[in-house]
Amino acid sequence: MLFSQLALAVTDVKRANEVFLYEVSAEQDRLVVDWEIADGYYLYRDKMAYTVDAPGVVLGEPAYPQGEVHSDEFFGEQIIFRGDLRVSIPILEQPQVITPVTVNIRSQGCADFGLCYPPQDWQADVVLNESTTMFPIPFEMGPFQTPTTQDGALPVTQAFRGSVRAADAFTVLVDWKIAPGYYLYRNSFGFSVPGGEVQVGQPIYPQGVIVDDIEFGETEVYFDDITIRVPLSRGTRDAQFIELQIDYQGCKKDSICYPPEKLLLPVDLPVASADDVVPERAVPVSEQARLTGIVADASIGTLMLIFLGAGLLLSFTPCCLPMVPILSGIIAGQGDNVGTARAFWLSLSYVLGMAFTYTIAGAVFGAAGTQIQAALQTPVVIGGVTILFIGLAAAMFGAYELQMPAAIQTRLTSIGNNQKAGSFIGTAIMGAISALVVSTCVAPPLVAALTVIAQTGDMTRGALALFAMAMGMGVPLLIIGTSAGKLLPKAGPWMNTIKAAFGFMMLALAVWMVSRLIPSGITMGLYAAVAIAAAIRFGAFSSLPKPVATTGIIGKAIAILLLIYGGALTVGLISGATNPLQPLERISGAPKVKHLEFEYIKSVDDFEAARQRAVSEGVPLMLDFYADWCVSCKEMEYYTFTDGRIQDALKNAVLIQADVTANDDIDKALLARFGIFGPPTIVFFNREGTEIEGQRVIGFMTADDFLTHLDYVLR
Repeated sequence: MLFSQLALAVTDVKRANEVFLYEVSAEQDRLVVDWEIADGYYLYRDKMAYTVDAPGVVLGEPAYPQGEVHSDEFFGEQIIFRGDLRVSIPILEQPQVITPVTVNIRSQGCADFGLCYPPQDWQADVVLNESTTMFPIPFEMGPFQTPTTQDGALPVTQAFRGSVRAADAFTVLVDWKIAPGYYLYRNSFGFSVPGGEVQVGQPIYPQGVIVDDIEFGETEVYFDDITIRVPLSRGTRDAQFIELQIDYQGCKKDSICYPPEKLLLPVDLPVASADDVVPERAVPVSEQARLTGIVADASIGTLMLIFLGAGLLLSFTPCCLPMVPILSGIIAGQGDNVGTARAFWLSLSYVLGMAFTYTIAGAVFGAAGTQIQAALQTPVVIGGVTILFIGLAAAMFGAYELQMPAAIQTRLTSIGNNQKAGSFIGTAIMGAISALVVSTCVAPPLVAALTVIAQTGDMTRGALALFAMAMGMGVPLLIIGTSAGKLLPKAGPWMNTIKAAFGFMMLALAVWMVSRLIPSGITMGLYAAVAIAAAIRFGAFSSLPKPVATTGIIGKAIAILLLIYGGALTVGLISGATNPLQPLERISGAPKVKHLEFEYIKSVDDFEAARQRAVSEGVPLMLDFYADWCVSCKEMEYYTFTDGRIQDALKNAVLIQADVTANDDIDKALLARFGIFGPPTIVFFNREGTEIEGQRVIGFMTADDFLTHLDYVLR
């Protein structure tokens, strides 16, 4: 029976052109190939290819219906088609005139009885439709059902389907439907309107996902459906038809990456009513510029009130946080006789010492036009303050009793109690040191006051602003210091425990100070030593006494956390990590944070060379002043410059950074070139190489606020 069937099949063998019939036609925006496959025969999907021999005609990926999975003895598992088959091929580009073209088709198929035909080449002539446009339109079959590549990847036009709609007369919304398992790169998007009559503003993107991409490494991408808001600037209020050109690129997860694509989508802009007219944007004024005007022109009462509030806001920044353990440690170190009143006067002494130092030193440095913060970041000053913190820590651990010399105390009879007087004066001195060295941020209020002093010589108004700002910074310290005096135990072993806690805080501050002079690896090791020593001191390896108290459980938990953190720092040090806040970043497998890439400069000549290059390229320039001892500089590095939106906005600008950590003569000359008191300060230059006046960023700025600032300075 088998031999008879085989003999029948052989006698009934047909030519390929008898069992695989096709017809080619041109519909709007696509070519259509209709196949009629005889019963008992099939075509391989992945053996098909369609090309056009005509200049200026570009075809997209073919779109197929759902096929049949077939285990083939020649090619393995394949997708095949039987019966009637329609293949749609998008036309991406074509000449403006009606064009007859020749479509080249390659296919290969088999018969069920075992015969397989060799690859066949076919041709068909067709005239492209006059209305064919340059962008693909959605196909008739269901979405995301027609894989075409060897690993099952969709055609790019089905993996990523974009559409555009008008939100109002000046805004369009670009909607993307992204197939499951596929993603689009955020930094690949580009939007433009050919012709130049309508300009595109800064797009507003949704929040994406950071992935470890096989093509670009750590980058932000979009999955699923997203909407991008694109603002427009138009020269007419009439209804208008435009075509929005979109550049994009995407990948299939853990598979292929598509080449960059372009999409041209039409949209009708409605008539702009009177309410829709967008007024000219007011030139934004930097915070420093506003405060400078207040110092120069406002009444004394208004001046003091505003800068008191500015100082209060500054007190919650990382620049001022080290002052809290310093003041608390001083109060704790007074022993058993600290009441609420004495704690308040000690706190006030500290704050007044800080305030008068800011006022006097600020006025002197402002009048001299020098950089107050940078001048105090020399190795001698930093080393001296580090030793001072270590000495205070030793006093907290009971190594000696910290008090003024008796000879000096006997001369301070005007205050009454010599020991108290010594404490008040010593506390005020610590406040002065904290103001000059520990708080190294250059914030807009400080720069505003110094600018008025330097430019106008009005030391009175500038000094009053500085005093009010320092008192505002001291308000939380007064509250914390007074509360510490009320809440701290008056006697017993608890006092020794609290003093030890502040001692370890002082040691941590000493490490923080000296980190400006030593390698980051040594800094990590010192932090680890402090954390592990504190964990041992507070009972990480000791059993809780019976009966177990709540405070004992809390203390034990804190000790264990310190031990874990110290261990993490040790492991991080061994792995080569340098950031104490992320000690396990080298071994955790977490996505690596992408930082803004700067070109580093040192001198005025370096800056001028970079500026000339930016002018020749016709792009804006951003100059960032940075120093290792600047807390706000590191905030900008880790929290603002790592934002994908910021990096995308600055991708076409020249970015340079001046590291003034050394504060040598070259650094001072560069700072003086721009009249800058210290970092962090960011200066912007337009495409002609001229500084954009009033738009300097001084101090820390969040990513959202910085992005809004860039929207103006980079336009």
